[in-house]
Amino acid sequence: MMWWDKKPEPDPVQLQWLLAGVRLGNTHLGAMAQAFAYAVERTPSVQHRGTVSVQGVAYQPIGSDGPSAGAAMAVGFIALFKGDHIQRGIALTGTIEPGGQIGPVGSIPDKIRAAVREGYRTVLVPSGQMHDPRWNLIELGFQLNVAVKEVETIDEAYVLMTGQRI
Repeated sequence: MMWWDKKPEPDPVQLQWLLAGVRLGNTHLGAMAQAFAYAVERTPSVQHRGTVSVQGVAYQPIGSDGPSAGAAMAVGFIALFKGDHIQRGIALTGTIEPGGQIGPVGSIPDKIRAAVREGYRTVLVPSGQMHDPRWNLIELGFQLNVAVKEVETIDEAYVLMTGQRI
């Protein structure tokens, strides 16, 4: 869950992660801070002041690729800044890479199963991972009655998740 207070201070906007009442600064946020910075950069017409708070999001980095929720966090922050709504039923996994590319992640079949258990009907995965030799996502999608689609960029995922362009 995230919210933005839109207060005049601090300027520029700050990110805080609330975990069990503990407020962590940007140095502890890793890829979440990277996704936040990318969202600020991609929404130049927005007055970025105040504090954006994130609560209830906890994940650990996977290898050197960073957390697999990085791309989803970037989409969420951009939607927050623009006032757009994320459509229900669409999940996204992928790292955020330079230039807004969505990077690869592991354990995609497990993530798809978890998304289906939570009621998602569409799962967006990083481009190039649909036909990975470790899994058959087309067959898995058919078995679970879920649409699995590849996305290459944050912009592409944003359109699919909000119905709006950045």
